[in-house]
Amino acid sequence: MVQYGLDYTRCRWILPLMLGIAVIFGLIALAGRGWLESETEPYQHQASLWESCTMFPGELEWTCTSLMDYAWGRAAAATFLLGYIILVICFALAIIAFAIDTLRFNFIRGIGGLLFTAAAFSVMALVIYPVKFTNEIDMRGVNMFSWAYGFAWTTTIMEIGLAFFFCCLPNYEDEILGNVKPTYFYTSP
Repeated sequence: MVQYGLDYTRCRWILPLMLGIAVIFGLIALAGRGWLESETEPYQHQASLWESCTMFPGELEWTCTSLMDYAWGRAAAATFLLGYIILVICFALAIIAFAIDTLRFNFIRGIGGLLFTAAAFSVMALVIYPVKFTNEIDMRGVNMFSWAYGFAWTTTIMEIGLAFFFCCLPNYEDEILGNVKPTYFYTSP
């Protein structure tokens, strides 16, 4: 099954396609404004990875303050951005690795290691952000982590899952290349 899955031209691109989806989700998380939201009767509050915005009653525009003024804000943004850059590099390397007719299995395991590194940076950012934000920024009412924060966690989970696939794929190198004699479970008497 493994052999025919990677030999089949459409199935060969599933892992780079999944990495591409993770890149898109990470971009949505970086650009999204809905990391943390709070809506109470007197005002609305909305925060992204980069800034925290409040809309008071009677006003039509958001009043925003940069989270880059805080050390934890810079740390969270830097670690998530670094993990995202490593993810983009892994995406480019995966396209190169799978575009070659003979797969480079040692190259693929290196992509898996880089994906584990990207996931570690992303997890650090996704833990620093909510802990420090809720301690340092005054938000009244119920705080809800919103859609952009969910996209960031989805990117991180995809990085971890794809890292396992990229690291384990070289273990089946002989099966994929057809170097293993087939095993039959039925023997004739």
